[in-house]
Amino acid sequence: MHELSVTESLLKLALSHASQAKATKVTAINIVIGRLASIVDDSVQFYWDFVSEDSICAGAKLNFERRPAVLHCTDCSTDFTIEQDMTPCPKCGGMHTAIISGEEFYLDSIEIEKEAEKIS
Repeated sequence: MHELSVTESLLKLALSHASQAKATKVTAINIVIGRLASIVDDSVQFYWDFVSEDSICAGAKLNFERRPAVLHCTDCSTDFTIEQDMTPCPKCGGMHTAIISGEEFYLDSIEIEKEAEKIS
């Protein structure tokens, strides 16, 4: 259920940036989600359709970019990428790792429409 509060935060950010850009419509929201982030795309989309209703973001397409997790093996100092579950270091088989990236979740960019400015 935390996707609801996350989605509400996305909407606030999008509306703020759209307002600054004097947008008339937000057409797309580009979101980056790390492999280890506990965010479910379908849930965010479901809540988005609900929370963005009656705003300039209504109907905006959500584009999700999933990024792999990168771990650092503290046994042999190797950095490696995982796509699925936590796995041992491919170089030494060690399980002592630190997460370098893969937990991120952020609004990367928004796509907007604006009214044409009149030049006098």
